[in-house]
Amino acid sequence: RGLAAIFGQTGGDGVGELKALAVGTETQRLDFTNALEALPQKLVFQGQIVLLNEFRYYRSSLTRSISIIIPAYNEEKRLPSTLRKITEYLRRGGWPFAEVVVVDDGSTDGTVRVAEQARAECPCLRVLRNPGNRGKGYAVRHGMLECRGEWAMYSDADLSTPIEELETLWQAIEREGAQVAVGSRALDRRLIGVHQSFFRENVGKVFNLGMRLATGLPFHDTQCGFKLFEAGAAREIFRRQLLDGLGFDVEVLFIGRCLGYREVEVPVQWNDVPGTKVSAWRGMVAFLDPWLVRWNQVRGRYR
Repeated sequence: RGLAAIFGQTGGDGVGELKALAVGTETQRLDFTNALEALPQKLVFQGQIVLLNEFRYYRSSLTRSISIIIPAYNEEKRLPSTLRKITEYLRRGGWPFAEVVVVDDGSTDGTVRVAEQARAECPCLRVLRNPGNRGKGYAVRHGMLECRGEWAMYSDADLSTPIEELETLWQAIEREGAQVAVGSRALDRRLIGVHQSFFRENVGKVFNLGMRLATGLPFHDTQCGFKLFEAGAAREIFRRQLLDGLGFDVEVLFIGRCLGYREVEVPVQWNDVPGTKVSAWRGMVAFLDPWLVRWNQVRGRYR
């Protein structure tokens, strides 16, 4: 039946099934005209056994160790609810190591104060502070390069994608053997509970078309703020990041692809939450970022 059919299984006796094919009566009955014709088939079977063993080793060796990065700028009102939901999720178990890292991007309200207060309920919480208001991309890079978990994800401070969807990304990582999982609103729009305005939603679609034209990335949604990275891959990717603004999502995915990391797009639940800090002007300027990413790549700045 071949490797493709057996790899489609969720686990179990895949290796045993290949071994049976390689040495069992079914293989022995193959009608080869001579022994030399049988040799390549035997080598193929043996190679498939090695690949499947390696795939199963990768799946079993994944460690559930997570750093959750929350970039925050003037999020005094929304952050307490977000941290409470994350704390409740982590208390349910499943992550032998977990930390929450709030990165304050030069807030002028009580963001740092409410984050510090949340430590009483979430001892694994840390607060990092940027040197002023540097942008969401700078804040995420700061958190990613400071993470202590073996996996690191970043989420918007409004938690527009429920924290439980981390399990969806994790399952995709296990299933695909990927180092990056990209939460997406566009792959299955039935998962969107509360939509953005007609204008913002369609501007996002136009941005995606321009992004794909400029960078060649295959993703249908790069701007959903819910992404999971293997920590080693994150360090290699984010230390090369140059953009501090909204286009950083495109940039880090582009860098990851250039470095050969496997990236998988995953449909997730999403709800629009009032209180966005993104002005229409900043949104329009972001349309230039994918082209700047391509220009940086041409100039060799991501090596």
